[in-house]
Amino acid sequence: MPIATAFIVGASSQLSQEMARQLSAQGVELALFAQNSDDLTPFIEQLPSAAHAFELSIDQPQQTVQQLETAWQQLGGAHLVVINTGFNQYHPDLPWQLDQAIIQVNVQGFAAIANTCFKLLCEQGYGQLAAINSIAGMRGGSSVSFHASKAFSANYLEGLSMHAQRLKLPITMTDIQLGLLDKAAMQQSRLWSAPIPKVAKQILVGLQKGKRRLYVTKRWRIIAWLAKLLPEYIYNTRHWKSKTAAKKEG
Repeated sequence: MPIATAFIVGASSQLSQEMARQLSAQGVELALFAQNSDDLTPFIEQLPSAAHAFELSIDQPQQTVQQLETAWQQLGGAHLVVINTGFNQYHPDLPWQLDQAIIQVNVQGFAAIANTCFKLLCEQGYGQLAAINSIAGMRGGSSVSFHASKAFSANYLEGLSMHAQRLKLPITMTDIQLGLLDKAAMQQSRLWSAPIPKVAKQILVGLQKGKRRLYVTKRWRIIAWLAKLLPEYIYNTRHWKSKTAAKKEG
């Protein structure tokens, strides 16, 4: 293998591509996975280091396993695997079809990827497996399946970490607890939003330090701490009344 090789699973997002840019600038060879690998071609052509695009059929777990194993054999393994897959939509009627799609990608698809990559790292004897999760997984929320799925992925990763320790293998597991940056952007919150390059840099620095859990950006650790402590009647924002509503009632 070259000095370093990294797999980024779910490479179509802006965050994944920014991490790829920064890793490539460090001379890391990349394997980038997306549902349509052809879409990655223009991006790959801009990278300074070697990069390869692979298909990812996340809605078909057995095919996903084969795709990962094929890429692993082709590149001769990897030092780092970053999983950045996830699907989220909200509808107040909570249609089962939407829940099913979220579970299929965020639970079944994630587990297939994490399980496969972990076993490949075990066979290799070393490496680092990281997953971009969300502080949404700490409590339930209006997007019911999304919150639950992120709790699943965080616990699944912790279980793999425990298993690596039992096997006494130098495999680092990193749970990246991403803040609700999309909501911060919609609310135009300068305090909680952050540019993508900064987010990517914080993630990569944390990975290099071998952190078990990262809160990105660091300010979101405060929200995570509060989310754990708040009782449900306060945490449930349906009980909160806006100033406008209060004035109308007055």
